[in-house]
Amino acid sequence: MLKIDLLSKEPIVEQVYRGIRHEIASGRISAGQSLPTVRQLAGDLGISLNTVARSYRLLELDGLVNPIRGRGTVVADKEQTESVKEMSEIRLRVELRNLLTSAKLAGWSKHKLDSVLKAEAKSLWK
Repeated sequence: MLKIDLLSKEPIVEQVYRGIRHEIASGRISAGQSLPTVRQLAGDLGISLNTVARSYRLLELDGLVNPIRGRGTVVADKEQTESVKEMSEIRLRVELRNLLTSAKLAGWSKHKLDSVLKAEAKSLWK
């Protein structure tokens, strides 16, 4: 499911958070499906329980998951995620602008950006 790069400059909590968001967006984890328990995921990845709990909390704040007593953390249904889509559009545009700025500063051409975007989009929209 998730892969963590312990040598990455990106904090582990962000790697877990982004990894699960990607799994939800790609449909590999669907609405109503329970995520692994904090203890299970931390053990599988070899990371701290607190790190996984913080990642799950970020997903909850985004409205993508809900903690449900007796079921654990469950992916939100479509109705819940519709309001999330509206709220996150502004944040998404800001993140996109930041990524585009980083790509330009790194010297990427429009062609390289286009090919990378297409490849990444293909992994989400099959």
